[in-house]
Amino acid sequence: MDMLPEGLTIEDFLPHRDGMLLVDEVVGISTEKTATRSIVSSRWPMTDADGSRPLILVELAAQTAGINNGWQNHLNNGPDANQGGWMVGVKAARFSVDRLPIGAEIIITSENRFEFEGFCEVHAVATVDGVPAAEITLQLMQAEAA
Repeated sequence: MDMLPEGLTIEDFLPHRDGMLLVDEVVGISTEKTATRSIVSSRWPMTDADGSRPLILVELAAQTAGINNGWQNHLNNGPDANQGGWMVGVKAARFSVDRLPIGAEIIITSENRFEFEGFCEVHAVATVDGVPAAEITLQLMQAEAA
């Protein structure tokens, strides 16, 4: 996997801003899959002094999938392609951690397993400080851009 080309940012592919943008950096990207890095922050939703609930990994998987699919859209339709959002459903999520400590490093790798006419099924794997933490399967439907 490569890095995002210079001049492109996460915000070019996701509508999330401020407290809802949880991905800190893209560590690898290709047409098949994307890997992101995030550091658990006290500013995140579902987070308190003891850390974050692992359910937040679903949102991180969705944001990573959004970057991957936005990248594909960019490659197929050019830099001015409309990056409309995605409706996301959780098909399956298995967590192997109870809490995500503040300051922990999360790596999410997301891969499209199936694509058809704006519908995708995505498989994502999360590690926390290098330890397997979750496997998540998402179903995405591309929303029409306004």
